[in-house]
Amino acid sequence: MTLEQLEELFVLNEYDKIPSNLPEFTIYFHRENQGINVLHVIDYRDGLYISTDQYDHLKEKIKAFFQEKGEREIHIMSLILSDDFNKAKKLCVTDRFCWMIDTAANRLIIHENQVSDFYGWKGLLEDFLVQISYRQEKPQGAMASKSDDRDKPKRIKNLPWVTISLVVINIIVFLICTFTGDVLYNKGAFSVMDIIEDQAYYRMLTCMFLHADVGHLFSNMIVLYYVGEMVEDRLGHIPYGALYFLSGMAGDVFSMGYELLTGSYVRSVGASGAVFGVEGALLLLILLHHGKIESMTAGRVAFAIAFSLYCGFTSAGINNAAHVGGVMMGFAVSAVISLLLSHAGKGKDRDVYES
Repeated sequence: MTLEQLEELFVLNEYDKIPSNLPEFTIYFHRENQGINVLHVIDYRDGLYISTDQYDHLKEKIKAFFQEKGEREIHIMSLILSDDFNKAKKLCVTDRFCWMIDTAANRLIIHENQVSDFYGWKGLLEDFLVQISYRQEKPQGAMASKSDDRDKPKRIKNLPWVTISLVVINIIVFLICTFTGDVLYNKGAFSVMDIIEDQAYYRMLTCMFLHADVGHLFSNMIVLYYVGEMVEDRLGHIPYGALYFLSGMAGDVFSMGYELLTGSYVRSVGASGAVFGVEGALLLLILLHHGKIESMTAGRVAFAIAFSLYCGFTSAGINNAAHVGGVMMGFAVSAVISLLLSHAGKGKDRDVYES
């Protein structure tokens, strides 16, 4: 990987370059709503050596430069390009906002004491480095198909299988309902009295796969696929699946409590509680990633959740208790999973490699 290739990525993401007389030190910046995001690139090869004091001084100079321009909120991430792991590690081991790019193996290395993301750049850099490696390793002519075959397991593994499966199952169940009438609705819809009197606890699960009409199904599945893909990628398949069902069940419990308190008993169907849980999980993950994942910001997600809840409270025939219970459970479960994953990483004796 070369600095020129990396610069193409920065330009593509609308980062401007600050001219420098020192080719080993390059600064790129982009203005966001929350302030200035700065990528400080050090090409730490070809005999270059920098002490930790010099490194700290460089970052202070960058901050002072933007402060002189009137910027108040400045976020700086250093990217150390090197094929010498130990050399680069010594340079930024105490800096939380410093990542290393192994130029020999084309991989991003993030130490366990450093931030896990910087406004979506972790994913951008990982995808970029995978593409670089693919270009370098891909054979020419007839042998190219063998390289493609080697890449297939990784691509398949990274697919949001749980999200895809949930969407497919919901669609299949809806199609069955269109041919069987009210059979599945009568047997599987959420109903407090049926659950209490007949011990039909299974309804708390089956109601999550039933939808009133095409519009109801479509709105839930679009949100589930778009948001679920991001959450599943960051939590993992099994934790994400657990979060989805726990959120749906929490929505049922909130619904049950609300109906028992108010004495208003209705039958309800839909995956909304679980979907709201996935949205709550995304909000938590964005907050942990300093307010941004890819194109999503905490403000946007919080507004989307609040607006959806508002629409539910101002509309008739909407199970708002399920929405509230789902989003609260999703947020909480995501926090627990993230904490467990963080402790698992800290328990390792070596650095955490993310590639």
